[in-house]
Amino acid sequence: MPKLAEKTDLNFDRKNYSDQRLIELYESLLLPRRIEEKMLILLRQGRISKWFSGWGQEAISIGAVNALAQDEFILPMHRNLGIFTGRNIPLEKLFAQFQGKASGFTKGRDRSFHFGSREHHIVGMISHLGPQMAIADGIGLAHKLSRENKVTVVFSGDGASSEGDFHEGLNVAAVWKLPVIFVVEHNGYGLSTPSEEQFAFKNFTDKGPGYGMETIRVQGNNVLEVYDAIKTLAEDIRQNPRPVLIEAITFRMRGHEEASGTKYVPKQIMEEWARLDPVDNYENYLEEIGVLETKTKDQINKRIKKAINDALNKAFSEPAISPDLQVELNDIYAPFSQEVISAPEDGPKSEKRFVDAISQGLEQSMEKYPNLVLMGQDIGDYGGVFKITDGFKAKFGGDRVRNTPLCESAIIGAGLGLSIKGYKAMVEMQFADFVSVGFNQIVNNLAKIHYRWGQNADVVVRMPTGAGMAAGPFHSQSNEAWFFHTPGLKIVYPSNPYDAKGLLNAAIEDPNPYLYFEHKGMYRSITAEIPDGHYTTEIGKAALAREGENVSIITYGMGVHWAIQAAEEMGISADILDLRTLLPWDQEAVMATVKKTGKVIFLQEDCLTGGIGAEICAWISEHCFTHLDAPVMREGSLDTPVPFAPSLEKQFLPVERFKAKLKELIVF
Repeated sequence: MPKLAEKTDLNFDRKNYSDQRLIELYESLLLPRRIEEKMLILLRQGRISKWFSGWGQEAISIGAVNALAQDEFILPMHRNLGIFTGRNIPLEKLFAQFQGKASGFTKGRDRSFHFGSREHHIVGMISHLGPQMAIADGIGLAHKLSRENKVTVVFSGDGASSEGDFHEGLNVAAVWKLPVIFVVEHNGYGLSTPSEEQFAFKNFTDKGPGYGMETIRVQGNNVLEVYDAIKTLAEDIRQNPRPVLIEAITFRMRGHEEASGTKYVPKQIMEEWARLDPVDNYENYLEEIGVLETKTKDQINKRIKKAINDALNKAFSEPAISPDLQVELNDIYAPFSQEVISAPEDGPKSEKRFVDAISQGLEQSMEKYPNLVLMGQDIGDYGGVFKITDGFKAKFGGDRVRNTPLCESAIIGAGLGLSIKGYKAMVEMQFADFVSVGFNQIVNNLAKIHYRWGQNADVVVRMPTGAGMAAGPFHSQSNEAWFFHTPGLKIVYPSNPYDAKGLLNAAIEDPNPYLYFEHKGMYRSITAEIPDGHYTTEIGKAALAREGENVSIITYGMGVHWAIQAAEEMGISADILDLRTLLPWDQEAVMATVKKTGKVIFLQEDCLTGGIGAEICAWISEHCFTHLDAPVMREGSLDTPVPFAPSLEKQFLPVERFKAKLKELIVF
């Protein structure tokens, strides 16, 4: 059972704060409470659809938002309405957001507090809660790299602290000594699950030392205590960057959301915490010490209620959104028009292995973009497990070439935080298989953030991928199809050294999120003469690796080399189309080759079922049917995990089955 309130009164201490400051905090505290009262009425009237209440917890938000500078970032959660009002967001725009109107921050695409505003230095949450911690780390890292002497505050509930992202976020902040304040609103429940069913410790102050982090506990219903604690800490952290964990003891007086109710809460606990209401108690305190007179209180209330009603009238008068297909599609990606950078025709060239081309492209992008930061396990002095960043730390420094703890989710999230502050980030997965641990950050944060509230994610995730080296099921997967389904991402997959360098440079140049797949089997087996200078390859444009007349083989990555080998062995005149970019893929080039030959087969290293070939073959059947002289075919690896033994792996891969199917297609 959640504990009773620890104190029978809130013991306000004004310290040396002026009367004016005390009144400002009162007005700031009162505004979200009055908004809540209005929203609950509107909810009962059916004029709004849902409400997540912060009733009883307002002092934490108000203490925090008033303790920071206006240009310091705050990352709030469901119950932090006071953060938004405390940053002086126009109420009509806030209410339009709640109503799903076009003038809201997400243009009707997301709900309530699931938004951010760079103008107000707020980064909104997603429903998965924990990923906020890593984004705060990235913002804190940007402050530290830029020597800005600023602090970031990020919120979590006690329930969300059970997520792995909470651990990763705190651990990275502690290791890198980031200027981040982690505020845990310890309100006793995660929806209806009490604290003792969430964790075995008593207080979060027990947790901080395990991370090597300072922790303090505050009475979260005491606005002066919260304000003074965070203000004092922030002033110190700006000069002595480090993370601090604050546990704010409080209680949620209404349901997780209104439909949930509070029947699961013992009556005695509700009564105890009701006596510690943060608004009523602070108001009584100000009246007792003669700071708040009845006339002033009435004036503040009238002003707040008028502002709320006026803003609601504006929000309700705005018409419902009229969907515009082009607007929706255009907002998937941040605006960017690529101008392909060509290497001088008479410029120097040299023979490069696939791995060297990647390394050189990355190095040249580091030179071109001083705001580019590389992060990954063992990429520093060790140079990465494949030695792609060998020597980079010595050349560019440890701030920009950062060894990370073993925490893919936190590092991808930190990349997004860097992006919010105008940096570029490259995150290396040691193996593409390990990205599963960071999946949520990619598909729910990087991919959706621009569509949701206009914030780009300038992050490239490098993915060493592919089988053929007897590395077994956890170091050999082809997992590009996991992400192909996700709007908002861009995916590239080079098959040769020229494109390996050009596509990487292009991905880093583009301010949108990229997954860059690089086949480990090509690293030291594929070579070509390529330009030594900086250049880019066109994104979204396929290329013919071979031209022929009788059949079209559409493929990418290692499949290009298998297709070339098969065509040569079998004496087949084939168009071999290398997609190069998987998302967005080149429909025009696919249609052109199908029209040319009338026969098409798709080859992929990924397992056959649900792969990228299935989508493209379906598109061909729908859009190119009249040009076909045979069924559209495809081949891929077996629908099993990647086996370890070389003989089993050879059977798993599609090379021999592809040759048989190609022969079948030719004679159809």
